[in-house]
Amino acid sequence: MADKRLVVIDDEPDFGEYVREVAAGLGYDVAVTTRWQDFLDAYYDSEPTVIIVDMVLPDVEGIDLLEWLAEVECKAKIIVVSGKSPLYTRLAKSLGNAKGLQKITTMAKPVKLADLRAALS
Repeated sequence: MADKRLVVIDDEPDFGEYVREVAAGLGYDVAVTTRWQDFLDAYYDSEPTVIIVDMVLPDVEGIDLLEWLAEVECKAKIIVVSGKSPLYTRLAKSLGNAKGLQKITTMAKPVKLADLRAALS
């Protein structure tokens, strides 16, 4: 298993592919998902070192996903992204930290290439 494993959950396929290309270039094994069940499968299959979570998804709220990650004692670095208000991602980070997730960073969409590379490095 590779040392750098990324799982992305985002309902925008173009964003997922953008992240895949950037992360693969940095040596990551990448799984891109758009649905909750696919995310769960990828999470258990790959034991990710980094997870990118979109806060607004059609079949699960980002906050609920962060709560689940806290329940399973996820140790991966978590990058929370959203095209909505930055307040939403900051709130998600605060709630995640309160639940025991300590490695959370936030990014606003559109995510700049340099910022994504820095977050994954």
